[in-house]
Amino acid sequence: MRLPLLPAGLFLLTGSAISADGNFDATGSVLQMLLGLALIIGLLFVSLHVLKRLGAGNGKGANLLTIRGATAVGPRERVVLVEIADKVLVLGVAPGRVTNLLTLDAAELPLAPGASSSQPGGKDFQSWLKQTLERRPR
Repeated sequence: MRLPLLPAGLFLLTGSAISADGNFDATGSVLQMLLGLALIIGLLFVSLHVLKRLGAGNGKGANLLTIRGATAVGPRERVVLVEIADKVLVLGVAPGRVTNLLTLDAAELPLAPGASSSQPGGKDFQSWLKQTLERRPR
């Protein structure tokens, strides 16, 4: 693993900006600055990699919202079923706009046998949506 050797190599390469005869060495100063910058950027990349491996940001609230299904109703419009806690929202999604069409309890929404809750765009959702919209009062 070469990561522990990197800081040691950087400290050996960076010398004092003042040479042995007391004159200012601009090349050494620039080299020291660039190597210090490379060290900081390297530490940032390593810390981001470690955070990704540890799963930072995937806490308890990550599974709060679940997409139960979706279907296209136009070239850029979709109807999406989103489950939040014990409610299911039927949302109309268009470019730049999301509209709540219907709110249901999670128990009211039938789930087809053998279908997982994260499968978007199934035929069962389309038939359910059609039935729900037909019986909805206008």
